[in-house]
Amino acid sequence: MATQESEATPEAVSNGEVGSNGTVAAVGDGDQTVQTAENAQDAPPQPPPPNAWQVIKGVLFRIFIIWAISSWFRRGPATPDPSTPAGVPMLPSRNLFTKDTLMDFYVYISPDEVFTDFNNTEALFWFHQDLVYGDWSTGENGDGCYEHYREMAIPEALLHNGSVYMHVYFTKTGFHPDPKRKGQYRRLATVHATRMLNKFKRRKFMKTKNLLTGETEADPEVIKRAESHGPVEVISHWHPNLTINIVDDHTAWVKGSVPPPLDQHVKFDAVSGDYYPIVYFNDYWNLQKDYYPINDTLPNLPLRLSFCQLSLWRWQLYAAQNARSPWNFLPDDTYEQSDEDQDSVKVALLETNPYLLGVTIVVSIVHSVFEFLAFKNDIQFWNSRQSLEGLSVRSIVFGVFQSLVVLLYILDNETNFVVQVSVFIGLLIDFWKITKVMDVKFDRENKIAGVIPRLVFSDKSTYVQSSTKVYDDMAFKYLSWLLYPLFGCYAIYSLLYVEHKGWYSWVLSMLYGFLLTFGFITMTPQLFINYKMKSVAHLPWRMLTYKALNTFIDDLFAFVIKMPMMYRIGCLRDDVVFFIYLYQRWIYRVDPNRMNEFGTSGAEKPADAPADGEPAVAAITDKADGEKKND
Repeated sequence: MATQESEATPEAVSNGEVGSNGTVAAVGDGDQTVQTAENAQDAPPQPPPPNAWQVIKGVLFRIFIIWAISSWFRRGPATPDPSTPAGVPMLPSRNLFTKDTLMDFYVYISPDEVFTDFNNTEALFWFHQDLVYGDWSTGENGDGCYEHYREMAIPEALLHNGSVYMHVYFTKTGFHPDPKRKGQYRRLATVHATRMLNKFKRRKFMKTKNLLTGETEADPEVIKRAESHGPVEVISHWHPNLTINIVDDHTAWVKGSVPPPLDQHVKFDAVSGDYYPIVYFNDYWNLQKDYYPINDTLPNLPLRLSFCQLSLWRWQLYAAQNARSPWNFLPDDTYEQSDEDQDSVKVALLETNPYLLGVTIVVSIVHSVFEFLAFKNDIQFWNSRQSLEGLSVRSIVFGVFQSLVVLLYILDNETNFVVQVSVFIGLLIDFWKITKVMDVKFDRENKIAGVIPRLVFSDKSTYVQSSTKVYDDMAFKYLSWLLYPLFGCYAIYSLLYVEHKGWYSWVLSMLYGFLLTFGFITMTPQLFINYKMKSVAHLPWRMLTYKALNTFIDDLFAFVIKMPMMYRIGCLRDDVVFFIYLYQRWIYRVDPNRMNEFGTSGAEKPADAPADGEPAVAAITDKADGEKKND
């Protein structure tokens, strides 16, 4: 496990995406944007940050997807080794370093990716003799780990966005890693691995301004730098901690059959067929917030290296988390978790109480099950629904508008691709619901521009001929008296006090912020229809129950885990609406005289039922003997 000491870390310089309103954000390999708290009160509404249990649920889902994709793309036979004759089976190999092998450990720091300057004593950062391979009892703390700290002068190449590399060598005792030293170098006794120490991040300048005055609160120097370097600036960053692991593994791996993602790390010797000890650079516990930009204001670069033995199963966990091969047919940042999500997982694992963490994982799985059941029952309900009596069609249409605004907003703000896909699928489902609550037809007589058939929407007969349409229109009329003034006030506030990239961004952020704040009001028309009809039998209660259980889980973690107050209020207001539904279900009991969707009721008598006053026995005795037997 990588060390977490940060006492040697100088104060991080603010970096990342710089908005013209003073907002700064860091963009990692995935090009994800992170806003700071500066001017947070004037920033446009943003989705609530991911909390720990949501992140853990996402990680579990990500692991499942990686396994599924890996199984699909790796299910064929392994690529045969070209040096092996066709049809000859591969033999199991062995580790070139046996258990308890004495090793010498060399670490060189150089700006060259290919290192050859072994005689340069300044390049040698760390040297340790007589390490024992697989010995977990030695070291400073008796755990098989050693640590070395030193501050380095900043190489000139780093100040110009260059790179610096760490070259690690393990040799059997008595040998040297320099191939030029005859008699002291042996290929099968030397293990080599290279790692770039600095990390490049992209800092994006998001130009915003007040649309009415054209003014901005951004620092003039920041604006000038953005104009000189363009909208995207690549900056080299540094982290002072890194762990070098050597995996204590002697598995008889077969070349070409090592399972992914372990196959990326197991290196086989081309001649002997055996494999070298696995050297793994472990930076999993290095949080993104601890990286800082390299510039001429830093006096030096601190570097704390740790060497530890690593077991096979722990190495598999680390390798699986860093695996990218299942997504190699898409851009590198497409399916990567954002840096903030990864940091949230790490912080949760490091700081959360183990019992609370266990409960969080279990509840997260339950939450995912409820989400799936709610989705399934929602589709089943609308797919089998024949009558729209008692259902608010206007709310369904407004829900499509909400989903469309959310999709356009996240596209405008360059949100993670996975989020975009999930929102897009939700929008398609909402469009499908439109076809179930309205008649959608193509008008081929009145074509658009004489070419494209016109799409015509009309209410279904079961909706028009019932009192539901009257109540629905009445509810939205009353609702408009409240929504329109709130919408106007929010739009004016957003235009006067919030900076935007342009008018299009203002419209989207204003609509999104308004829906995020007051969207729950659109749930009230259904309450009004229930009140007028004195019934709740037409509602999809299974779907509502699953969603309500998820909302209660959100409430639990909203007050256990630190998150914005608006998110907590949002969870609470959804609970209030659902409890009103429950109250209506309690007061509007089942009415046997009410007609169902098939036009019958429980109080109706069958056509051949005896009239009032006639004995039921007479109806039975009038039957033929054969019919009696059939009864």
